[in-house]
Amino acid sequence: MQLVGVVCYFKLLQAKNNFQFFKVTASDIKALCNSAIEVLRVQPSLVEIEPPVVVCGDIHGQFSDLMRIFHQVDFPPLTNFLFLGDYVDRGRQSIETAVLLLAYKTRYPANFFLLRGNHECSNINRVYGFLEEIRRRFPHDTQSLWIAFNKAFAWLPFTALVGGRVLCMHGGISDRLRSLDQLRSLSRPVPDFDAANPTIELDLLWADPENGVQGCVKSPRGASVMFGEDVVARICRQLDIDLVVRAHQVVQDGAEFFANRKLITLFSAPHYAAQYNNAGATMFIDENLRCSFQVFQPAG
Repeated sequence: MQLVGVVCYFKLLQAKNNFQFFKVTASDIKALCNSAIEVLRVQPSLVEIEPPVVVCGDIHGQFSDLMRIFHQVDFPPLTNFLFLGDYVDRGRQSIETAVLLLAYKTRYPANFFLLRGNHECSNINRVYGFLEEIRRRFPHDTQSLWIAFNKAFAWLPFTALVGGRVLCMHGGISDRLRSLDQLRSLSRPVPDFDAANPTIELDLLWADPENGVQGCVKSPRGASVMFGEDVVARICRQLDIDLVVRAHQVVQDGAEFFANRKLITLFSAPHYAAQYNNAGATMFIDENLRCSFQVFQPAG
């Protein structure tokens, strides 16, 4: 199945309202991952995007909810999209989710943007469901497929800047961050991260905002930090930006403000992991950098 065929196949699934597991060969997926690497390696670690753009938070293998987003918002390339990471693990269809997103990235590199989440790291997705899903569905190609996906994930950029004023990442900001040029200069590929070795990259994937915190304190996640409103205010002043948009945490209404509306947490997987009664949300940033939200309730 050629790349365009993969995209068309998923459009067919959407049109038929059929969210069953798809049939594609391991060699198709490996070829797609290699194509994605060729696209990603020529794009910077800080992707600079001109609005309008739709921003999406965690998906976590909830393929039917991803298709709901495309169905209700629009399909690429008619709309520009930015995804903030965590495409795999916990949901039932991480393979479909990752394949479709990588296919869109490869087909529409100037309209479709993917950032790296902490679950796009092999030391995480080997534990939380992705590797097991590959093992169950591709028992004869498990290791080679898992490696192919993670090689592509290692090239995903860490941050995006929308309209020069809205900074986006998966996890959070870093107290080590001093300039946008630092983000531009982050090297890739990075296969994995050591939680015992604090870096800007680790914070971008793992850090969380926390009420009542001053500065940064150790995170109970065991990786990176929790940061307070003061850090958000300082980073916005220092980088001359208006807003930070991140994902990484389930929030009840799909979107949640922090630090006097200087930071937004965005989560796009409703009824997350079939355990939470949360809504999901996407955020639309228009040409004038006005932000609006579309909320997706759990499917009934």
